[in-house]
Amino acid sequence: MKLNKLIGPLLGALVLVGVGLAIWYSSLDKKESDQAEATASQRITVRVVSGSEKLNLLKDERLVKLLDSKGIALSVSKAGSREIATLADLKSYDVAFPAGQPAAEKIRLNTGAKKITTAFATPMVIASWKPIAEVLVANGIVRQEAGIYWIVDMAKLFDLMASGKRWRELPGNSSFAVGKSVLISTTNVSTSNSGAQFLALGSYLFNGSQVVVNGEQADAAALKMAPFFARQGYQESSSSGPFEDYLSIGMGKTPLVWIYEAQFLEQALQRQVKADMVILYPRPTIFTKHVIVALSAPGERFLEAMADPQALAIAGEYGYRSDDASGLEHIKSNAKLKGLVLPDLVDLVDAPSYDLLERMILAIEAARDATTAGAP
Repeated sequence: MKLNKLIGPLLGALVLVGVGLAIWYSSLDKKESDQAEATASQRITVRVVSGSEKLNLLKDERLVKLLDSKGIALSVSKAGSREIATLADLKSYDVAFPAGQPAAEKIRLNTGAKKITTAFATPMVIASWKPIAEVLVANGIVRQEAGIYWIVDMAKLFDLMASGKRWRELPGNSSFAVGKSVLISTTNVSTSNSGAQFLALGSYLFNGSQVVVNGEQADAAALKMAPFFARQGYQESSSSGPFEDYLSIGMGKTPLVWIYEAQFLEQALQRQVKADMVILYPRPTIFTKHVIVALSAPGERFLEAMADPQALAIAGEYGYRSDDASGLEHIKSNAKLKGLVLPDLVDLVDAPSYDLLERMILAIEAARDATTAGAP
């Protein structure tokens, strides 16, 4: 009898608990459904114009999926990082995503953008080949340490290029004894950040290893740097061009090419590099920041989404270094699996101010135009 008296209340309590759980699960499902509907109702397409070096990252399926979960779809166009600021239809985009703080600053000034942030960074390096590296080792310009090729005397390499020496004239050169001048292939300094970064580093070296700080120094540095651009002949407007030549045509076309470290790492981590392809790390070198300039409210949503740790981890798979120390270690570990050693870089150069860099670029453009006008 006592047991029957207990069973009734227990069954009642269980029924109440069941009803409560059903109500809770129902409200939870509704909340999730409401959130999904809210996200769907706020779904936007963000128009991005980016430097060519980041196109593969922006089209990565994992990043696309992550952004989709935040209600964002991307429509991506490419342009040279410095060229972006002069696009006639720039204000039709939601985001400008150039390489380089100077390029981003120019875009900010031209558009009045209020939100701007550095997403990640990558150092400038020189992509080359083992036979070329060995020639430079024999001539005291490069040294190999623990699997890393260091250009231990960048000033000496610039002096060698300025002298007009040809590869076949270098002592001990039996592997690349050609009549081609010793030059580093770059992009067009007028349109591309990587070309501007080459100018920034060269101006530092030609200014007695001091950052250019006034017009007189800028004019003198531009005069010395102008031949390095003029003697190359045609230069691509964005960084993907010379790197594609390096990958597809090989050493004969580009024995030395100025690139972002991330370009080489992406090729190594995502695909394959040939056994004789190497990175030469300049001492000193210069870091390039990849900057998001939000030009609209949808652009601001993209800016915030790219700060997600998952987005930064995916960027790391493309060789980009972020402030996250664990992310850098992950990149290093992946690179090591591909036979690459990534150094910690401490000998770094600051770029000159935006105005002085523009002044040098204009001087180089004027020198190029004068040479072209005087040609027969």
